[in-house]
Amino acid sequence: MIAPEASAAFVAAMEDVLDVYQRSHDPQRPLVCLDETSKQMIKETRTPIPAAPGRKARHDYEYERNGVANLFMMFAPLEGWRHVKVTDRHAAIDYAHALKDLSDVHFPGATKIVLVQDNLSTHTPASLYAAFPAAEARRLVERFE
Repeated sequence: MIAPEASAAFVAAMEDVLDVYQRSHDPQRPLVCLDETSKQMIKETRTPIPAAPGRKARHDYEYERNGVANLFMMFAPLEGWRHVKVTDRHAAIDYAHALKDLSDVHFPGATKIVLVQDNLSTHTPASLYAAFPAAEARRLVERFE
């Protein structure tokens, strides 16, 4: 039973994903899971003291914030493949370039790439059209299910 009405869309989407996970392995249609996260970059403000006989290494907890990196995590579990693409920001154009790499660099021989991802506002075909000329964007859209 679905408790709140708003979760009906979630259940429908999750059932779709679970159906995809039940498909048999097809190397021409690799299943690729894509997610992204950000990672705070920090640098030490004090030099760590290295380990010595009878003493562990010592690190100060103080640090200086040194920006943020965005990580696109790509994983094709049935292919035994994973890749991380690091970008300076989290933008639709960065997502589009991650998909282009997935299509043209990592799985160029695939007839179609089955993509499982969350529903972020940047995870849409519109991101491809924002990043590339229309013909290239359309080609890439056709590469993915």
